[in-house]
Amino acid sequence: MRKSVLMAVLAPVSLSACAASIPPVEVTRFHIAESFAPAPTRVEAASGMEGITYAAAVAREMTALGYAETPEDTAATYIAKTGFSRDTRKETKSSPFSVGVGSGIGGRHVGVGVGASIPLGGGTRQIIVTRLTVQLVRKADGQTVWEGRAETQAPANAPASQPGLAAAKLAKALFSGFPGQSGETIRVP
Repeated sequence: MRKSVLMAVLAPVSLSACAASIPPVEVTRFHIAESFAPAPTRVEAASGMEGITYAAAVAREMTALGYAETPEDTAATYIAKTGFSRDTRKETKSSPFSVGVGSGIGGRHVGVGVGASIPLGGGTRQIIVTRLTVQLVRKADGQTVWEGRAETQAPANAPASQPGLAAAKLAKALFSGFPGQSGETIRVP
């Protein structure tokens, strides 16, 4: 009986420790007041092989919204200009454990004590900050009708920091609820 009660209490604690926390994506979008209907769109990748990864993620999300991707410039109504950046920063980890050492002297209603705490573990870790930007430009007059940016952060050794996963996550968050409230910054889980 005691063993089953103990297991029932410890099971949720152990499961929550295994679940990886996926950081939310911070999204900001701006657009002109007039409406713009889905139409053929050419997605332009930022330079380099990694830029193609981000452009492909944007193309998937835009296609799902009805903005059919066209490689031909002449058939495009819109041009989606993509950009990305990946920066590294260091984060100090605090230790969840500490060891305390203390002593005290006590007497009749009088006491004096001294203590010290020594943290165990901690250190620093690398955090990858990834940003995706998209400008949707109307080809006929060159006006930007919509633009957005999305940013997420993940430890360098986490799967979420890999370019392919980060690109997919950022593009999905950026186009979630498209076109979104202009000028508002939201957090997408």
